[in-house]
Amino acid sequence: MKGTVGELGEFGLIRELTSRLTTTPAVRVGPGDDAAVVAAPDRRVVASTDILVEGRHFRRDWSTAYDVGRKAAAQNLADIAAMGAVPTALLLGLVVPAELPVTWPTELMDGLRDECQVAGACVVGGDVVRGDTITVSITALGDLRNHEPVTRAGAQPGDLVAVTGWLGWSAAGFAVLSRGFRSPRAFVEAHRRPEPPYHAGPAAAGLGATAMCDVSDGLIADLGHIAEASKVRIDIRSGAIDIPSQMNDIGQAVGVDPLQWVLTGGEDHAIVATFPPDVKLPARWRVIGEVLNPSALPQVTVDGAPWTRKGGWDHFGDIES
Repeated sequence: MKGTVGELGEFGLIRELTSRLTTTPAVRVGPGDDAAVVAAPDRRVVASTDILVEGRHFRRDWSTAYDVGRKAAAQNLADIAAMGAVPTALLLGLVVPAELPVTWPTELMDGLRDECQVAGACVVGGDVVRGDTITVSITALGDLRNHEPVTRAGAQPGDLVAVTGWLGWSAAGFAVLSRGFRSPRAFVEAHRRPEPPYHAGPAAAGLGATAMCDVSDGLIADLGHIAEASKVRIDIRSGAIDIPSQMNDIGQAVGVDPLQWVLTGGEDHAIVATFPPDVKLPARWRVIGEVLNPSALPQVTVDGAPWTRKGGWDHFGDIES
């Protein structure tokens, strides 16, 4: 499609975006009315929201609009799964400059739609406004399907700490892109389009997970949230975490210990959870540590010792993954 957003106009853009969407049986009223209606059989709705700002969370010279759409959907839908819920719907708030080519928001919508389909959800509505900086705001909804939500506050001393999904891949891809390269492609793509294990969240709830979250800010940072909420100490065994040979190669090339990426790199959206020690975990889960009785800070240790290197993500600080 040729032309700019300004030339197409607000309602023309909305028509173009909504024409690209699919639906699911959970959607009773989709885009086009004052609000969407999504079935909530559990009578509880799990909700999460997130914002991506150009230049802060994505760069158009690194990622296509389709990549941004996949990533925006993934990081919100992963939050739903990390509560033990099944994603059902997604709402989009979009700010774009008038001179932006129409192809950018339409490709963004394609990415949102396709990532939703992976998770079993769909885009049900939203809003578009004019602004100077591209901003993508997402609200995701989910259904607990008669399970109790798995929060960050339930970890108990003696529990196992296990993870499923990638760790450190996005951070390694970010390091590659930051140095002007585009390969190894698998790590670059992991940064552009994370692949959360959506199924693992509800499955973990069914297995009796006591606490859970997705790894968005970094493994140590996110386990720190669990430790603080649960008032426990968590110890990670670094030897239990597999580091791919290609990640080692990237680390050697850029002068970074890849363990730094694994422990503090965010945006992989793996699922980390604590489980009672007698739970038999499927092969996709890797036990990487244990929950201990509370002690003085820090609440998360690595091989029994505090992690003293910088890492993790803080929107209002200077720490980056």
